[in-house]
Amino acid sequence: MAVPRQLPNTITIVRILCAPVFLWMLLADGGAGGALRWWAAVLFIVAIATDGIDGWIARRYEIVTDLGKLLDPIADKVLTGFAFIGLSILGELPWWITIVVLIREVGITVHRLIVASDHVVAAAWMGKLKTLAQSVALSLALLPLASLAGGAWPGVVWWINVITMTIAVVLTIASGIDYVITEIRGSRRDRRIDGPRAA
Repeated sequence: MAVPRQLPNTITIVRILCAPVFLWMLLADGGAGGALRWWAAVLFIVAIATDGIDGWIARRYEIVTDLGKLLDPIADKVLTGFAFIGLSILGELPWWITIVVLIREVGITVHRLIVASDHVVAAAWMGKLKTLAQSVALSLALLPLASLAGGAWPGVVWWINVITMTIAVVLTIASGIDYVITEIRGSRRDRRIDGPRAA
């Protein structure tokens, strides 16, 4: 079966367009655990999960493109970034966490765009692990699970959210450092290769 070459990129763009809709749904009821909050969480989970779908299609049918390599991590960052911002606006997540995450994500995205004409920086394994950790932590934070039952359940949910979010933040910082180190090493290697030619 023939698959349109731009299908993976189209899915990625749709994921990006879902982000503002998700944020509106999250903020619309002021953080209450009503229907809009549940739908916002479901939309986020579906949108972030399709990251694997577009990547699988691109690899399966050998239609991986440089544009896809560039857009895919940007789509993840837009979705997770909006989620972090929304949770902080609602007072459910400290702003310092959101600021640290955004500095890392925006900085690396800007760098990717700057060097795109020279080479496309695909997501590394640690970056992918970071995205997975963020996706899990944000999905749990977005789902109003604590409101489902009384007793000790809200406390359990709180601790699960704290642990998963801590793991996500640590991986966010670590993967950012790994990205910078990798790019510096690559730049030095390129200079060593180009040096003799210039001479």
